[in-house]
Amino acid sequence: FISEVRGWSSLPIVVLSAREREEEKVAALDAGADDYLVKPFGVPELLARVRAQLRRRAQADAEPGSSTMTFGDIRVDLAGHEVRKRGDVVHLTPIEFRLLAALIRGRGRVLTHRQLLHEVWGPAYVDRPQYLRVHMANLRHKLEDDPAQPQHLVTELQVGYRLVGL
Repeated sequence: FISEVRGWSSLPIVVLSAREREEEKVAALDAGADDYLVKPFGVPELLARVRAQLRRRAQADAEPGSSTMTFGDIRVDLAGHEVRKRGDVVHLTPIEFRLLAALIRGRGRVLTHRQLLHEVWGPAYVDRPQYLRVHMANLRHKLEDDPAQPQHLVTELQVGYRLVGL
């Protein structure tokens, strides 16, 4: 459910659950949840967590300096459409740049194949994962030191991709 919601919304998601096993929490957070609260909990704590998520969201949307992101030795200026690796400009195609920007906006969450295809290519392409694989491979060759063992553009098997290190 969380992955489906992430396909059309980036609003904060707070999971309320009676399940307290670590792997269930990790699965929900990896699917795109922003917080996980185990029952029983007090209403004041729930409201505080919701306010915190809304504050973070408003802050991220309002920050003018948030157009520049760094991970590892890669610096991305989203507003200026510029990518640098160790100070050198890296030429990305428009599709590659949109794919990288989508991963950056995902803020380290796993983005499903469908989410990325919808955001980068549009709704008519959500059933064409080969597009995503080809462009992700190209992006890794340009940005990763060892594209076969990526440190930042990580595959989550049969789910999607995640940008690590933001």
